[in-house]
Amino acid sequence: MAGRLAVDSAERQVEVPDQIERVIAAGPPASVLMTILAPEKLIGWNRKPPPQELPYLPAMVRSLPEIGRLTGRGNTANLEVVMAAKPDLIVDFGSISDTYISLADRVQSQTAIPYLLIDGRFAHMQAAVRLLGGILGVTQRADQLAGRMEDILHDVDRVTASIPREARPRVYLARGTRGLETGNRGSINTEIIERVGAINVVEGGLPGGGLYNVSLEQVVSWKPDTIVTVDPAVAEHIRSDPSWSQVDAVRRGRVFLSPRLPYGWIDAPPSLNRLIGVQWLARLLFPGRFPGDMREVARDFYRQFYQVDLSASELDTLLEGAQQRR
Repeated sequence: MAGRLAVDSAERQVEVPDQIERVIAAGPPASVLMTILAPEKLIGWNRKPPPQELPYLPAMVRSLPEIGRLTGRGNTANLEVVMAAKPDLIVDFGSISDTYISLADRVQSQTAIPYLLIDGRFAHMQAAVRLLGGILGVTQRADQLAGRMEDILHDVDRVTASIPREARPRVYLARGTRGLETGNRGSINTEIIERVGAINVVEGGLPGGGLYNVSLEQVVSWKPDTIVTVDPAVAEHIRSDPSWSQVDAVRRGRVFLSPRLPYGWIDAPPSLNRLIGVQWLARLLFPGRFPGDMREVARDFYRQFYQVDLSASELDTLLEGAQQRR
């Protein structure tokens, strides 16, 4: 098969086919990237989507088989299964640290399948989309998406640039079964909080970011005015447990559930799905400063990025718990 050299985000030179039609995503962030950028080329899931996620995904990917994941916690893909699927390419999207470079080199050596690493940092997502779009031969789609991404971020910066730090919302991301796992400043799991111009209240923790456990006393001392979670059970626990009433955000009824169909808007996984989270958080934290009702914003985003037209009931399900309570 004819081939060409592609240079990935880790500056690895990888020989790829001239025509790439069959792609496996190494992990969930890459799966989101492929679902949005070139769903017609994706040939399998890391985890088969449950029924409630299917209406929010492109029709062409809903019935794909489960292949497993090559990266992250709980990697489940068997290399024999990967090879049997006969992909033209494996794509990973996220960290380009030595660990992931080593994994890519090893899998490529063992399977003879080209394996690309694409930088998944939020600040580099437009470049990542254009890089992979060029390699896959979907440049027009990549340019359209990257242009819309730039518009979204420009709209946020236009509003937040003049807001002094002392006037910015103070946000806590609640994760884990009791809401006491969170992301340090700089964590990939919380970076869109800072990207929309808010303050991640978490201090200390792991150098360079990451998830870690905290105490309720720490949360109280950080004085968040807004709490966001990705888990309905956590949202209910925080709203109903008397011990959480010490937190100002809880007393004010500012506990919000991030939509998560088909993927989380804040995290889970940290990929292009967070762009709609930027639009949601910005409107939640800076009310009245952005045009457009959130339902219409979501409808437009899903139409362009996921290539689905959502019904009124599907929008209701998507946004449940995400709006300010009256």
